[in-house]
Amino acid sequence: MPNVTKQSLIQDIAKSTGLARNDIKVVVEQFLDLVGERLIDGNTIEIRGFGTFACKPRKARPARNPRTGETVLIEERLVPTFKFSNDIKDRINTLEAIATEAESLPEAQTESVAGSPEA
Repeated sequence: MPNVTKQSLIQDIAKSTGLARNDIKVVVEQFLDLVGERLIDGNTIEIRGFGTFACKPRKARPARNPRTGETVLIEERLVPTFKFSNDIKDRINTLEAIATEAESLPEAQTESVAGSPEA
């Protein structure tokens, strides 16, 4: 599967809504800027039915410089995270289950399904 870029999202939204691509681009970029600003301010962004953006603290820990082998201390810091909603998780798992079932079908059944007029 190819990666989905911001430009492809803008194009898909423009096709499905009939709105101008430049208008969609402004809205998408403004949304992403606001999410980043709110996270910097220490806020959590919850989009019901989709997921939650938040910053979580990571404890300080020792690490090793791979070039020199020297031990260094990584300071405590905040890490941006995203947690998908249960709705999205369930939909993804349902799609994975369907794909797994389709892969496990014998080849003869797959060909007859693909050749049926309903497909």
